Amino acid sequence: MEMSAERRPYLLEEGAIASVPHAPGEFREILDVDPLEGLDGSDAEFPVPPPPLDEEYFPCSGCHDPEMDNPKRRELEEHLDIQLNHGDKSRWCLDCHDFQDRDSLKLAGGQKIPFTESYRLCGQCHGTQYRDWRVGIHGKRTGYWNGPKRYLLCAHCHWPHEPRFKSLKPLPPPVRPEYLDPRAVRPNEKGVHEAVDSAPEHDTGGEVE
Repeated sequence: MEMSAERRPYLLEEGAIASVPHAPGEFREILDVDPLEGLDGSDAEFPVPPPPLDEEYFPCSGCHDPEMDNPKRRELEEHLDIQLNHGDKSRWCLDCHDFQDRDSLKLAGGQKIPFTESYRLCGQCHGTQYRDWRVGIHGKRTGYWNGPKRYLLCAHCHWPHEPRFKSLKPLPPPVRPEYLDPRAVRPNEKGVHEAVDSAPEHDTGGEVE
């Protein structure tokens, strides 16, 4: 069937393929977008930004020496600002931190991993959350739905030593429509808006409204 001249320019030549996806003409090619922070071209399974490590303490090897350290579970005098409230009372620093290399973490089987792979450590106990995190349901993931992505680590939202979020005090309920006149409502001592018996009179300067 012979195509009209108006339609021919919109047909691909035989054997042609779409090698580079394009956005609308005023945008750059998609593949030319600056890479996300943490996507350095490595073959990491889950590209992540740098872990939120405290510069006051890290690297831990600046103070810890496996030849001098005591691995026995005890009350520490060096980290009084850290309250371990994660799991049952039997948890201990060396359940997660590698004794021989304090700048690394360790899995339950003894395998050493870097802090950038801490999600593997968390996933040992929190399997449901780890499963959801991998597919972008739990936590935060940025990037492209069909391209490069960046995953925030568990520690970017949860303090590892006390991961449960603290309770938040809810705000007062919204003002009901019949009380939208600011003269008719005022917050009580508990912060809850309540109706005022009589609205205050305005000073009209002697003029009659």
